[in-house]
Amino acid sequence: MAVHDITPVLGKEAPDWPGDPAFSRTTVAALAKGDACDLSLLHMSAHAGAHLDAPGHFIPGGRTLDSYPADAFILPALVAAIRHPEEIRVDELNGLETSSGMALLFQTDNSARGLTTSRTFSPDWVYLSREAASWCVERRLALVGIDALSIDRCNDAAHPTHLALLGAGILILEGINLREVEPGRHTLICLPLRVAGAEASPVRAVLTEYRGD
Repeated sequence: MAVHDITPVLGKEAPDWPGDPAFSRTTVAALAKGDACDLSLLHMSAHAGAHLDAPGHFIPGGRTLDSYPADAFILPALVAAIRHPEEIRVDELNGLETSSGMALLFQTDNSARGLTTSRTFSPDWVYLSREAASWCVERRLALVGIDALSIDRCNDAAHPTHLALLGAGILILEGINLREVEPGRHTLICLPLRVAGAEASPVRAVLTEYRGD
């Protein structure tokens, strides 16, 4: 079975969001120094690299990731290729065959440019428009993903896309790399850490062959 790893490597590829704690891995104990084992300490934001946003990230009283069953993160998924160089618009989504409860992942110019696999932060990514977010809500998707650190336009303080999706209970997967993935049907696996009260968590996101009806 083919497995496409769409997770940038933390500490090597994934950029840090300006102002968030930068990812770091510190060696606490080392076999090379005569310690009994290798042991390291990780320091990072819950939104580091490829990560899931839960409704609690923006919605008061919204669900947190620990409240979901594991199968909420294993979904039939459609990878949709987007051509517009600035934003994901409804006119490119009309005609996509989606169904309630599935994941929709947007493969944009962000992947071709390597925006999630470079340690250098770049603010000019392709984002999901508010109108396109409403389109996703109307189709009752379970999860929407994008190959950028945020699904909103950079520095949009209103966060309209986050609010629209999370307000409708739709999980958001950000920071993935879809450069080597063929558009079409897949199965998405993106299990977060099971942390109490977590509004977000890094994930190891992969796509496998579609196993639908």
